[in-house]
Amino acid sequence: MPSDRYRDVNARVEVPVIERDWPARRLTQAPLWVPVDLRDGNQALPEPMDPARKRRFFELMVAMGYKEIEVGYPSASQTDFDFVRLIAQSDIAPDDVTIVVFTPARRDLIARTVDSIRGIANQVVIHMYTATAPTWRDVVLGHPADALKELILRGGRDVLELTDGMPNVRFEFSPEVFNLTEPDYALEVCDAMTTLWDATPERPVILNLPATVEVATPNVYADQIEHMHKNLARRDSVILSVHPHNDRGTGIACAELAVLAGAQRVEGCIFGNGERTGNVDIATLALNLHAQGIDPMIDFSDIDEIRRTVEHCNRLEVHPRHPYVGDLVHTAFSGTHQDAIKKGFTEHRARAATENRREQDIEWRVPYLPIDPADIGRDYDAVVRVNSQSGKGGIAYLLASEYGIELPRRLQIDFARRVQEHADATGLEIEPPQLLQLFESAYLTHDTSGLELIDLESGTRDGTSRTDLRLRIGGREHSGSYDVGPVEAAARLLAEQRIVVEILSLHQGSVASGNDSEALTVIEFRNGTGVHWAAGRDRSVLTASVRAVLQAARATAASLGPVTESRSPS
Repeated sequence: MPSDRYRDVNARVEVPVIERDWPARRLTQAPLWVPVDLRDGNQALPEPMDPARKRRFFELMVAMGYKEIEVGYPSASQTDFDFVRLIAQSDIAPDDVTIVVFTPARRDLIARTVDSIRGIANQVVIHMYTATAPTWRDVVLGHPADALKELILRGGRDVLELTDGMPNVRFEFSPEVFNLTEPDYALEVCDAMTTLWDATPERPVILNLPATVEVATPNVYADQIEHMHKNLARRDSVILSVHPHNDRGTGIACAELAVLAGAQRVEGCIFGNGERTGNVDIATLALNLHAQGIDPMIDFSDIDEIRRTVEHCNRLEVHPRHPYVGDLVHTAFSGTHQDAIKKGFTEHRARAATENRREQDIEWRVPYLPIDPADIGRDYDAVVRVNSQSGKGGIAYLLASEYGIELPRRLQIDFARRVQEHADATGLEIEPPQLLQLFESAYLTHDTSGLELIDLESGTRDGTSRTDLRLRIGGREHSGSYDVGPVEAAARLLAEQRIVVEILSLHQGSVASGNDSEALTVIEFRNGTGVHWAAGRDRSVLTASVRAVLQAARATAASLGPVTESRSPS
């Protein structure tokens, strides 16, 4: 590997820090978290969010307690512009939430951005950016340092002029690729902007210092932030912000050290979505504080629902090993780990009983579990089931190795409970054929009474997905044609007949192997009785998926009573 083609960042940007204070400091409170999922994160999605997903994501962040949210790049797309207008014309943003919009330093784009925020009653931050690093100046922008500074100041003057008479608007400036910009030049430009915008303690300017492309160890970024923190003019009138990316996989460390070095505000994405390896993960940062006894100021008490919403809006799955939120983070497969966790739970409960206190009020010190799963909405039974599953012969392994059935982790937990109940009732070892039979009886019943797929046609017409579907429901045929895929089409047709199935996740695989394999689709769904699983299989992947939805509908309809012709509307 030609490593000699690259240079240490210290050779490119020497930080003039003489005495470092950040190594001796400790985190004692949460910074201001600013999620940028709707802008920076959205730009990094293979399928950018439509208005409905943007609104759902925004409402999630409001419910979690974020007080400043970057909502879009209004001059970049009509969708972003329209979403900002929705905020202006509706009440979806509580009064105490500050709205942030993003713009380059170009007059026409600034004007478009200002047009988008007209009428917003909330506090608004216009976030203007320009790349300042030498490579960007030379290769991308074609401006020497002095000319680029004047371009930035011209953009700043345009912001002032175009927002004249808008007292609820404050300003933010990002010298993009700050971490590769000469420290003296970054300081010069930032001081010029706070002077131009007349930063005061009553109306502070946000200076956001991005590690746009992470290229150095986190201590170097901390030195850069501390240098700015100690040398900025009007420091009491500046909110010092950071925006780390994760190219080296150390974005979390960069953000934590930056806060030690003087940063007061952190921009990032919930669960770290973003270009390349992502923006910094502000959920992990917040829960790291929680694990140290510091209030993160954000509500993660139902982390699985947060994950479902983020996955739905991003159309990207969260990795099962993702810190705190992944399906496997509270799971131990090693026997020694399982034993330690069980002993930890026993000791924890015994201390609570001895001290006559609630378990949630006792200091947490269960081995291998940095935080109590209950803090983020997970229960102890889920941990115990997974461990019992692993010790009872590898249920998931047998299904995968014998029949090629790969179960999502949450379905493994649900199925393990059923297998355990069967094992307890019979007292017998469960062989692979019995395991498959249990799986089919639980999730793949073949009874078509009441609900039956008659015909399915799906494809793309004029660039748009189209599904024609015909079902027999309660003895009568119902059909529909929808501009969506088969799964959503089936859910819509069922909903028209008052059978509502809310699909939370969908996973596709196969049964058996080779030429005789069948497609297997499993779905996680919610109805009036809770969250459940259903499956469907067929030689066709699309048909298997629709059959899974029908299986879920049977369970839903069963909770409402028989699906009969009298219940089925005309």
